[in-house]
Amino acid sequence: MSVWKKLITAVKGGANEAAEAVADNQAIRILDQEIREAKDELRKSDQSLTTIMAKRKLAENKVKSLSGSIAEYETHAVSANEKGDQALALDCAQKVVDLRGQCDTEQQFADQFSASEKTLRHNIAQAKSNVRRMEQQIDMVKATESVQKAQVAVSSRHLGANSKMKTAAESLTRIQAKQEQRQAELESAEELAADESGDSLEKRLKEAGISGSNASAEDALAKILGK
Repeated sequence: MSVWKKLITAVKGGANEAAEAVADNQAIRILDQEIREAKDELRKSDQSLTTIMAKRKLAENKVKSLSGSIAEYETHAVSANEKGDQALALDCAQKVVDLRGQCDTEQQFADQFSASEKTLRHNIAQAKSNVRRMEQQIDMVKATESVQKAQVAVSSRHLGANSKMKTAAESLTRIQAKQEQRQAELESAEELAADESGDSLEKRLKEAGISGSNASAEDALAKILGK
């Protein structure tokens, strides 16, 4: 693969990563918005459930009231029949028939409202559970993203610190090498200066124990003893 192809591949890879990062951030925003909309719909569902519950209770109260009226007119029909008032007994019986028809209708309403209430309760509970689960997952994703960003920052600083330490150590080594080179040059210069002044030869004679100063002293001692 040529250098240009590698460069193009690297640029494409960076662009893809950037696009994915933008898409991921956008996905989180979309999920947050959907959660807010879902909660709003759930509030409306709760209001609808409240309305259905109220209608179910009203229907049940009507059934209870009609049942009481039915029992009352049944009693009236028996009393009228016992008194021999057949026409009144028939009227009371007809009233009972009408009330039972109304009661059956209201009972149907109550049953329908009760079934709707049960279904709506189940659906709302399931939806709320799904929303809570999604919220937990979103919170976990956000928390994990924050932790990983912090870890990346720490790792980058650590790598940077290691790189700086390595650079500093290399600089120190170069400085020490330069100092050693300079010290060697200074010592060489001193040796050259000593050779030029004859100090080197005197030093070598002295180290051999035959320096000029020692020879003069021995000659002087010999002369003194000879006298």
